[in-house]
Amino acid sequence: MQTELTSSTSPPPAAQLPAGPGAGAGEAWSQRLHLLLESTGEGIYGVDLDGRCTYINRAGAQMLGWRTEQVLGQNMHGLIHHTQGDGSTYAEADSPIFTAFRQGRPCRIDSVVLRRADGSSFCAEHASYPVIDQGVVQGAVATFVDITERKRNERRTEELAAALEQLRGLAAHSESVREDERTRFARAIHDELGSLLVALKMDVNWLEKRVQDRPALEDKCQGMGRLIDSAVDKLGRIVTDLRPSILDHQGLWAALEWQAQEFIEATGLRHDVQVHVSAGVKPPAGAQGERWAIVVFRIFQEMLSNVARHARASSVSIRLYVDGPAQPVLHLDVRDDGAGAEREAFVHPHSYGVMGMRERARSFGGELMIDSVPGHGTLVRLTMPLPDDARGQPEEAAR
Repeated sequence: MQTELTSSTSPPPAAQLPAGPGAGAGEAWSQRLHLLLESTGEGIYGVDLDGRCTYINRAGAQMLGWRTEQVLGQNMHGLIHHTQGDGSTYAEADSPIFTAFRQGRPCRIDSVVLRRADGSSFCAEHASYPVIDQGVVQGAVATFVDITERKRNERRTEELAAALEQLRGLAAHSESVREDERTRFARAIHDELGSLLVALKMDVNWLEKRVQDRPALEDKCQGMGRLIDSAVDKLGRIVTDLRPSILDHQGLWAALEWQAQEFIEATGLRHDVQVHVSAGVKPPAGAQGERWAIVVFRIFQEMLSNVARHARASSVSIRLYVDGPAQPVLHLDVRDDGAGAEREAFVHPHSYGVMGMRERARSFGGELMIDSVPGHGTLVRLTMPLPDDARGQPEEAAR
C-alpha cells in the first residue's frame, strides 16, 4: 500500500531545459532529452539546494514505488535516504551525497540503502553531480541503480569461495593425514615384516647347511630362500611406494634425482636430466618442511607417471632448479616429445590427476602450468616457493 505524500508548499516545476539558438530548436532538443531520460533504466532525479525533488524520471519513480507527482517537491533525503542498512537513521547533514553537491563536488557511493514507498528497502549504487550556473551551485542531478541482485550474487560468490576454501583446506588436511598413515604403515611394514623375513631367511640358511647330504631338502631350502628374497624385494617396493626412505635419509633433492633415475630405468626413454640447487639452500626441514617435500615428491611422481601412461614419448627432459636465498623457489619441469593433448583435456572435470597436482601445489602457494600441443609433446612445470626455514649453510654445490 502506497503512502500519499503531502506538502505544505506547492511542488516546484521540473527543471526547465535551456533553449537553443531558436525557440523551435530548443523545444526539440528539450523533447529529445526528456525522451532520453524517460527511456533509461537508471533512476534519475534532480534536487534544488534544499534537497527538494525538481524532476524524477519514470524508472526512478517505479523503483521507489511512488508516482511522479508524489515525489516532486519532497525532500529526497527524508523520502528515501533517511535510514541506513542497519535500520539506524541519520540526518541530512550527515549524508555524503547531499553534503557533496552543496559543496559543488560530485559524489558516488557504491552501495547505499534506499527506501521505497511501502517501507521496504533495496541496495543501490548512487551518484550525484552538482548543477552549477555561472559559478553558483543551483542543485544536483542524481542517478541510482538497484543492485540488490548484484549484491545477492556477490554474497553467493563469497559463500562459494569460502566453501571452496574449506574444501581445499579439508583436502589438504586429508592428504596430510594420508601421508602420515603411509609413513606409519611403511615403517611398521619395514620394522615388523622386514625383520621377520630376515629372521626367516637366516633360519632357512641354517637349515640348508644341515641338509647338504640330502639333495632334495637342500633344493627345497634354496627354493624357500629365493622366495624369501623375492618377498623382501616386493616388500621393499611397497615400502618405497608408501614412503621413500631416501626422502627421510637424504632429503628431497636426492629423492627427486633417485625417482628420475628409477623412471628412466623403468621406461628406457632417451633422457636429459639436469639438477641445479643454489648454494645456501638446504632441503626443507621440520613438520612443515616435510609436508612440503612430500607434496613436491608426489607431484613429481604424478608428472612421470603421466608420461609413462599417456605420452607415448621417445624422450623426456627433466629440469630441477632451485634459486638462491633469501626467498628460494623450486622450479621443476618435465617435458616429453609425445602425443600431446588439447587444453581441454587438462581442465576436464574428470582430470583428477591434474586437479590433484594443482591442489597440492596450491596448498603451499605453488602453481602448476601445463603447455601441450597435439603431436608436439607436453611441458609440465611446477613452481613452488620453499618454506621459510629452507635456507642455511652451503651443503650442495650446483651440479
